[in-house]
Amino acid sequence: MLEFIQHNIWLVLIAAISGGMLIWPLITGGFGKRNSLGVFEATQLINRRDAMILDVQEAAEYAAGHLPNARHIPHTQLKDRLREIEKFKSRPLIITCRNGNRAAGASSLLRKAGFAEVFELRGGLLAWEQAGLPLTKK
Repeated sequence: MLEFIQHNIWLVLIAAISGGMLIWPLITGGFGKRNSLGVFEATQLINRRDAMILDVQEAAEYAAGHLPNARHIPHTQLKDRLREIEKFKSRPLIITCRNGNRAAGASSLLRKAGFAEVFELRGGLLAWEQAGLPLTKK
């Protein structure tokens, strides 16, 4: 056994690293958390549980297109305007932005503020558009 390891050290190291990468999310709790939703999952949550959509794009981006019925609070103003959405704490909340990057920061802030079910739209509006789903400018 020891001779095999000595002659195949690179294979052993690769196997150990691969195994560690598979186990790491279990150790850190990564599989237990579902902080993001794909387009299909988001539409189900909207339709089945009346999820609120919060768009955190800047004003010009929001005017260029957003999900239907989305509430708009720019990411930079979210902390100061939390009271506007306090009444929605019991509903699932889907955070959107253009590509999904700002949504992650916004969802973290909302979780700290006591919102229990907060999800980011994975891929943002770009993923929504690629799925052929409608955007509105109203």
